[in-house]
Amino acid sequence: MQADLKTFTALGVFGACAITALTAQNTLGVSSVLEVPAEFVAAQIDAVASDLKVGATKTGMLSNASIVEVVSAKVKEHNLKPLVVDPVIIAGTGARLLSENAIDVLKRELLPLATIVTPNVYEAEVLSGIKVTSLNSAMDAAIALYDLGASVIVIKGGHLEGDEAIDLVYDGNRFLELRSKRSTKGKLHGAGCVFSAAITAALAKGATEAEAIKSAKQFIQRSIEGAFPIGSGLIPVNPLQF
Repeated sequence: MQADLKTFTALGVFGACAITALTAQNTLGVSSVLEVPAEFVAAQIDAVASDLKVGATKTGMLSNASIVEVVSAKVKEHNLKPLVVDPVIIAGTGARLLSENAIDVLKRELLPLATIVTPNVYEAEVLSGIKVTSLNSAMDAAIALYDLGASVIVIKGGHLEGDEAIDLVYDGNRFLELRSKRSTKGKLHGAGCVFSAAITAALAKGATEAEAIKSAKQFIQRSIEGAFPIGSGLIPVNPLQF
């Protein structure tokens, strides 16, 4: 959430949030999670949507099936589109952030509402059932995820081997490869959140899906370049790197 709000601020949009879970974490890992009751998640969304004109929406950690269900219902009720779904399943430090029983609910209820879905390689594997080890298998996974109902799929390539980080975009008609030089800073934290938040900010300002994804790719590269170690573990990216 902190990364999202920093990204929105850096890109000139006002971020409003609904907290789904509280995490006790640092750069070394997540030590504890406190889930917010689904009815209170709903109340937070109602409070924002009843007062503010929502230009675009993104989801991140949703934690359990009940929260996925209520978020999906509120997206429909308040027409919170365009919708970017970052299907957070496991943190970079290895902590589980989405329960096993919530995965089918996410696939059935939330993904069909999504304008853009931004899984990493592991998340694409879990959601599609296809092992992703190369660009070719990533293409197969992207087609499977598209068939679940999302409009555009972006499979992030940060976890694939190679000198370049290649994000694969699929809109049901064609594939696009967004390439960048792989960071040598070390293992990073928050890149996925910042990337999906940057897409959301661009959509809120009227960009097309393709424009939003390309501009977010450039933004996350700058954020990675500005990353610096603040603890003893993962290195947070810096969305306030101008």
